[in-house]
Amino acid sequence: MENNHKTQSLPATIRTFLDAQEVRDPEAALALFVEGAVISDVGESFAGGEGIRRFIVEAGAEFTLTTEITDVRQDGPVWVVSEHLEGDFPGGKADLDYRFTLEGDRISRLDIVLG
Repeated sequence: MENNHKTQSLPATIRTFLDAQEVRDPEAALALFVEGAVISDVGESFAGGEGIRRFIVEAGAEFTLTTEITDVRQDGPVWVVSEHLEGDFPGGKADLDYRFTLEGDRISRLDIVLG
């Protein structure tokens, strides 16, 4: 994640998640989810401790990529982080929206959709 002033408006939980993903620290990322959380990644769902762990550890691990946050906004109770990705994955470029729903200071749902 490119250091971006836009992230300063995000809740600390989301900033911490993005930082953990950037440095590939699955334990730090996993600690931010409530029990029973769900991640939906472009239509594929991951739920429960093992499902969330599998997503955090495996998603994109086989690729080298760079990310740039292009937008941060709040949509009602949902925080949306838009990212532009470039790398050696199929297609080489992608724009994704990460839609975070928080429960207190932890993530209860993360929907990743094409932007």
